[in-house]
Amino acid sequence: MAAESHHSSTNRAAISADPSIEIGDSHLRIDLEGAAPDLPKVTIEQHIREAAQAVAVYYGHFPVPSARIVVNVSPGQNGMLQGTTWGDVGGFPAVTRLRMGQHTTEQQLSRDWVATHELVHMSLASLPDAQHWLEEGVATYVEPIARVQAGQLTPERIWGDMVAGMHNGEPRAGDRGLDRTHTWGRTYWGGALFCLVADIEIRKQTGNASGLQDALRAIVAAGGTIDKDWPISRILTIGDRATGTSVLQDLYTSWSTAPVAVDLQDLWQQLGVRVENGTVMLNDTAPLARFRVGITAPPHNK
Repeated sequence: MAAESHHSSTNRAAISADPSIEIGDSHLRIDLEGAAPDLPKVTIEQHIREAAQAVAVYYGHFPVPSARIVVNVSPGQNGMLQGTTWGDVGGFPAVTRLRMGQHTTEQQLSRDWVATHELVHMSLASLPDAQHWLEEGVATYVEPIARVQAGQLTPERIWGDMVAGMHNGEPRAGDRGLDRTHTWGRTYWGGALFCLVADIEIRKQTGNASGLQDALRAIVAAGGTIDKDWPISRILTIGDRATGTSVLQDLYTSWSTAPVAVDLQDLWQQLGVRVENGTVMLNDTAPLARFRVGITAPPHNK
């Protein structure tokens, strides 16, 4: 979750009173505030609907029964600028605030990942500050996978992005483990790397019958959404029980207070991911390719 932004009080009258969307049994209220956007309200609402649908596909349903999404339109700017999500605010289990530029184009909105990232945050209980990396790691890792499962992105796109970004999560000099190293890289990408390694290890141990998705769905089913404050031990226990492994607890034990490097070059080769001159090529005969395919396969194909 990004740092809370501070907004001017100018032009903050609500543009729309209470447009709502239904995602399965969940009710999402969308409010626009600030400057009048160039894009029609319906286009912005559809973008949020698609983000919510991707999250619902990944988790089997939208993780909370109701939520409020406030889009604050910043005058003179363009693009999706920032997002923040909180639990248990104003009678809603979850509230997301998105800051979007007034002159955002439809093309810019179609490339946005922030909305989905923020809505994924609703699926995990609030953790102590030392484990903020898991909150951000899950959102960073799940967001693109959910969008592939929902048919919004291609596998090639997200695996290429992982190759480009995941190295940011590797420990640097002076690193003291994920619980004690709170840099941007370790918080977002280090948490995502934890999720990727856990996903693959769960699949190894279960013959690709289970993955991190099963663990995360079980956490939501147990009530571990953003409106709760849980210790990480509860998260890990529920997730491991769902997959019949001890992968999450074992990985946390080794990664939380010591730097653990991952040989990413070897991992991409094992998964069958290669990027050459900007083109992403996926090799389905690679040793771990079946796990890569399993991670992004739509849930009904699992």
